[in-house]
Amino acid sequence: MQAIRVAQFGGPEVLTLEATDALQGQSATQVLVEIRAAGVNPVDTYIRAGTYGRLPQLPYTPGTDGAGIVVAVGEAVSRVQVGDRVYGGWPITGTYAQFALYEEAWVYPLPSNLSFEQGAGIFIPYSTAHRALFEKAQAQAGETVLIHGATGAVGLAAVQLARTAGLRVIGTGGTQAGRELVQAQGAELVLDHRSPDYRDHILAATEGRGVNIILEMLANVNLGHDLPLLASGGRVVIIGSRGTVEINPRNIMAKESTITAVNLFSTPPERLHHIQVQLASGLRDGTLSPVVAQAHSLAEAAMVHRQILEPGALGNQVLIP
Repeated sequence: MQAIRVAQFGGPEVLTLEATDALQGQSATQVLVEIRAAGVNPVDTYIRAGTYGRLPQLPYTPGTDGAGIVVAVGEAVSRVQVGDRVYGGWPITGTYAQFALYEEAWVYPLPSNLSFEQGAGIFIPYSTAHRALFEKAQAQAGETVLIHGATGAVGLAAVQLARTAGLRVIGTGGTQAGRELVQAQGAELVLDHRSPDYRDHILAATEGRGVNIILEMLANVNLGHDLPLLASGGRVVIIGSRGTVEINPRNIMAKESTITAVNLFSTPPERLHHIQVQLASGLRDGTLSPVVAQAHSLAEAAMVHRQILEPGALGNQVLIP
């Protein structure tokens, strides 16, 4: 089969498309999936570069998000059968390939109204957004959430989830196209975070009270500026950061604010399974609908790894084996 392989950590150029042995001999509890689309997430680039806190043994095939068709099951598998459309998480073998192997517990039904490309944008983006909003921030209907960097896969998932739960959504984006997309997904107010006065607009929109929740995609740049934007008892959930940041603790003390974070690798399995159950009805009825920015061939994986860290994200980037 064709698969992307990484023999050494480094830049995007270490992603090589190779012919590899077919995956065979799944155990009694495993499922073999023909991958029709693989999601590319920023964490994939940190792992590939060797800078992430949790690294695979070399050589490896990247990719956690994927969607496809079940082509073989172990004798003890009962939840899925050959021919089922599924999306998955935590594959045993990476999803940047024509096939991937999973434990049965980590594959979930892909509703017929969603494409495989959309299915490849469910597990990491929607699980991250759901855990950030409802488990970490304890979001409640009627509260105001600022999604800081709302144009990427996680940000758009968070907009949809927050809107569905009855929150008032303020989003930010660095491009006009991105801001229009965020507004189309249900944000009430969308601002340019490159504008020097965007924070003034947030305070004005909340009549000076500030926002209840901030989902932060780039904490090393924004966290210090986020804290004065919080209402009393406000919560910041850090979803992404690429370095260090200096903050004034008095900005936390003054409003008894909370700073917390999400890391799916540290999330208990039972919580992730519960999140998929919570997502299911919204995925079926179209309330939750992953936005696909672009689809590329496996051979273009290195190019996608370069693009995904650049400004101007517009949803999910996927690879088509």
